[in-house]
Amino acid sequence: MKLIAEEIIDVNFLTEESNGKKSHFIEGVFLQGELTNRNGRLYPIQTLQREVHAYNESYVSTGRALGELGHPDGPSINLDRVSHKIVSLKQEGNNFIGKAKILGTPMGKIAESLLAEGVKLGVSSRGLGSIERRGDVNVVQDDFMLATAADIVADPSAPDAFVEGIMEGKDWIWNSGNWKESTITAVKGSIDNADVDQLTEKKLKAFENLLRNLKI
Repeated sequence: MKLIAEEIIDVNFLTEESNGKKSHFIEGVFLQGELTNRNGRLYPIQTLQREVHAYNESYVSTGRALGELGHPDGPSINLDRVSHKIVSLKQEGNNFIGKAKILGTPMGKIAESLLAEGVKLGVSSRGLGSIERRGDVNVVQDDFMLATAADIVADPSAPDAFVEGIMEGKDWIWNSGNWKESTITAVKGSIDNADVDQLTEKKLKAFENLLRNLKI
């Protein structure tokens, strides 16, 4: 599966005070379904409903729905880059409205400082899945899995290789609760270059190597 990211810059940054203590939040549309976005991709609403439901149950309700500052290069959460915690994610029509609290982590403090200086920030969802071309639209398939509903990003134009949604040459597979990067290209190359009489042996060896690389 490929790493897919979508950015939304039209979000609000709020300050709430309770018992004399101020907390900072991000609030707005985190995910959108049934809409061809500026990356030319469309997410079926049923796929997002399923993933948001699972994300709420597994992460939001347990206080583990974390996001990072910047553009991570993989699907897993890097704890040293965590800047906020998503506290709610609810459907409104074809949109999913989220709210996240900025944390007092090093990255959270950087996000707060940027906001205080008037820097325009946005959010970027992150997930894994495959894409099928249908006419002029790339439709995200039913195998899509939401990794995080929102990372905080500063540049809506971002690196093309990431914002376009495909990290070329990298595929990701789920293994024992962790995402593992798989060098599928190398495996394919080995098989494609094999002689006919070596094909079965090459396939078996490639599969054995893949299993070996998956071990933690």
